[in-house]
Amino acid sequence: MGRWICCPCSRAADPLMLLLVLALGCNPSTAAAAAASPSVPHVKPSYSFGRTFLGLDKCNACIGTSICKKFFKEEIRFDTWLSSHLKLPPSSLLSYSGNYTDDAKSWRLVDITRLTSKYQHDRADKRICTSLLRTRSCSLERALRRTQRFQKWLRAKRLTPDLVQGLPSPLLRCPSQRLLDRIVRRYAEVPDAGSIYMDHLTDRDKLRLLYTLAVNSHPILLQIFPDVEGWPFPRYLGSCGRLLVSASTRPLRDFFGAAPEVAADLALQLLAVLRSMATNDLNYFFYFTHVDAGTFGVFSNGHLFIRDASTLGVIDKEEGSQLIDGQQEYKDIFSCLTVDCQSALVSCDSIRDQHSLVMVCQDLLPKLLSRKFLPPVQESIDAFLQRCARGLGDDGGGASEAMAELAGILKPLRSCDSRFAYRYPDCRYSDKY
Repeated sequence: MGRWICCPCSRAADPLMLLLVLALGCNPSTAAAAAASPSVPHVKPSYSFGRTFLGLDKCNACIGTSICKKFFKEEIRFDTWLSSHLKLPPSSLLSYSGNYTDDAKSWRLVDITRLTSKYQHDRADKRICTSLLRTRSCSLERALRRTQRFQKWLRAKRLTPDLVQGLPSPLLRCPSQRLLDRIVRRYAEVPDAGSIYMDHLTDRDKLRLLYTLAVNSHPILLQIFPDVEGWPFPRYLGSCGRLLVSASTRPLRDFFGAAPEVAADLALQLLAVLRSMATNDLNYFFYFTHVDAGTFGVFSNGHLFIRDASTLGVIDKEEGSQLIDGQQEYKDIFSCLTVDCQSALVSCDSIRDQHSLVMVCQDLLPKLLSRKFLPPVQESIDAFLQRCARGLGDDGGGASEAMAELAGILKPLRSCDSRFAYRYPDCRYSDKY
């Protein structure tokens, strides 16, 4: 008892101090120091990215590293991060929905996508090692650096048609020098040099560009034909390892059951995209080698874009293809990373102006427009789609005339209201919309 009385302390009137005095054996200075020390902060759960998940362990056989910092600073988050159990999504998926920020306050949706499936990536990696080094596993970069094609890239000052001969991408099936210069000048994984010469590309940069073109040219198309210039592609935000990040869109398949006025609006936008792909100020003709319900996407404001550009071919109407006979059929390891080397590719000479429209009439527009409208209008739409799917017949009409015919049927069917934010309220004051 005497020990308690011998420690008079004016600060003991503070309940916290009184508890500390009792706990520390009546030493006021020790109690004061303990009261002043900050409590241990609550540590927010964080996800530690694995190099394997991102594909950084495979660089420089990858897309790039321009956006890696945002992943590691948690300024790009997968949707699963917003749940109570933080974990990365399965690596077997081809694409993921995510959130992106520049200021840690406002977030926007993004798509995080692989060039191809993890299975195809793994198979391609194994093919590189077994074909080039006769081993089951190897350094992909070391193996690819030894190839004759990459050695030519290292010596080249300019990206020329012979350097891309035999690559499976439709983008490079009929390459012109003008198109290849545009790729080098606008390659976004390096600092912008604004030059058609490859002096600003390191050996590592050249391998990444070659690898991307060999596996999937989708990110390259987004870079060289950016949305800010009016091209119908989502914005390219950057890459990390084998993942690329772009603005988010919902696939067109989500709108197959949409209301009639929404379906009519999307069909009209689809026709406008095809028209711009065939006729534009740069005199490039874009065509699809394949379309499906995920090829096109719709932004939150109702605007339709090309969601997947991997099946887009480009023909330069100004210069034409500059591959000489035989170069298209050249084959090496870069020709066979993710595709069958024996598969037949579309010939440049076989592409007609109605090529993409016929594919859309066969595979997409019927799913979007069938059984949506009153009988007289629906019958007109169905009759057009049947004729278009057969190749527009032999009446001499081309793609432009056919698109104008279908647009004439659809325009009166769409409405002008806030659901179509990309053109509202402009549509109230202009016939253009």
